[in-house]
Amino acid sequence: MGLSDCDDVVHVLLVSFPGQGHVNPLLRLGKRLASKGLLVTFCTNESWGKRMREGSDITEEAVPIGEGFLRFEWLEDGWDEEDPRRQDLDQYLPQLEIAGKQVLPRIIENHAQQGRSVSCLINNPFIPWVSDVAQSLSLPCAMLWVQSCASFSAYYHYYHKLVPFPSQTQPQIDVQLPCMPLLTYDQIPSFLHPTTPYPFLRRAIMSQFANLEKSFCILMDTFQELEQDVIDYMSKIFPIKTVGPLLKVSDNSVRADSLKPDECIMEWLNSKEPSSVVYISFGTVVYLKQEQVDEIAYGLLESGVCFLWVMKPPHKHSGNEMVSLPHGFAEKAGNKGKVVQWSPQEQVLAHPSVACFVTHCGWNSSMEALTSGIPIVAFPQWGDQVTNAKYLVDVFQVGVRMCKGEAANELIKRDEVKHCLLEAILGPRLGSMKHNGLRFKKAAETAGAQGGCSDQNIVAFVNQVRNISLRSRNKYAN
Repeated sequence: MGLSDCDDVVHVLLVSFPGQGHVNPLLRLGKRLASKGLLVTFCTNESWGKRMREGSDITEEAVPIGEGFLRFEWLEDGWDEEDPRRQDLDQYLPQLEIAGKQVLPRIIENHAQQGRSVSCLINNPFIPWVSDVAQSLSLPCAMLWVQSCASFSAYYHYYHKLVPFPSQTQPQIDVQLPCMPLLTYDQIPSFLHPTTPYPFLRRAIMSQFANLEKSFCILMDTFQELEQDVIDYMSKIFPIKTVGPLLKVSDNSVRADSLKPDECIMEWLNSKEPSSVVYISFGTVVYLKQEQVDEIAYGLLESGVCFLWVMKPPHKHSGNEMVSLPHGFAEKAGNKGKVVQWSPQEQVLAHPSVACFVTHCGWNSSMEALTSGIPIVAFPQWGDQVTNAKYLVDVFQVGVRMCKGEAANELIKRDEVKHCLLEAILGPRLGSMKHNGLRFKKAAETAGAQGGCSDQNIVAFVNQVRNISLRSRNKYAN
């Protein structure tokens, strides 16, 4: 059956903030929804769309997935692709909102004219104005929260001033939130700290919480067993549906990579012994200073471990300097080390030769690590990463902590790097970390499998959208 045969199909429009950590989970959700029989259109800005087309061979054609279809559409934001202001979210977020509020209604109207009216919009954080557009067009809207439920609770309690948070007068107070462990001042999402260098990100997230009442459902990329207590608590406040982990999607023909991975990575991993390789990646946004890169490099050499290190080049307008490896590093590492610009992270983490994951603890990477079952070396920097690291190390007990975050302003020396790597690979806690990791891996697989808690929530959401669509059609038919 082709797309042209599906005039009565229920159509959902996904609108994503243009960033890898937002695009990936929303696209994965889109594939899940399509597999249940929906027509899903994924939309983000044209600039990011170009990256996706170049990195993942995406075309304009609708792709059949399961019982439904997935297609793409790009939103013109009014700025030239090379405009350096794109790298300054304080300037870009308002521009995206202005353009989006003009363009998105036109996109929705075009769909209606082509016989595939949009039944529901779904957005992710940083673009709360999508729910304003939905409300203005009398369309239902849901939001995919792409961080943990613990972080969601922290932002909610901060926004509503329900518990004390660090302030200018009390910058180092601890924070006790319902159904959560005590968080020290440097373990709360750092955007909420008065000294954060990223106040514009706090404003963006707070804008999302100001608009939450306009969403009939909050979808979360987490699963029940992982955050049981805080999910149960926050579900009494908002209509939350856990739909994670949004990783194990059967159809990998459509991906959101903005760079093509090195084709030799898997072949190199195949040549290594089981549980022998340290995988290092700090995501798409974190860039370390040269002196920290040097210390990590020397720590790797002194530990003697095999390693796969992802070192992506900074965007030319980002203001981040290109870092380099110490002189002679490649020769000393030899075939024990491989440095690449990009990697298929899910495949890498699932490879039997990988022993542990040195990560910035972004939520996508945290979920990928938890669903792979391997130990973690936590190297958080800012935002929810510091909260995720607290959970990974102290609550889930699947890793060791290498640093406390950017706010600590600490240079992690090579001896500490070496110590943490060896602890994660050979230390006395390795057995318990692996045991806990495998427990969460199994729980994640169960949640996402057919009939599992997250799968049931996706089915319930699809049925909810179908019913909304049916009522709307009956209303206009009468």
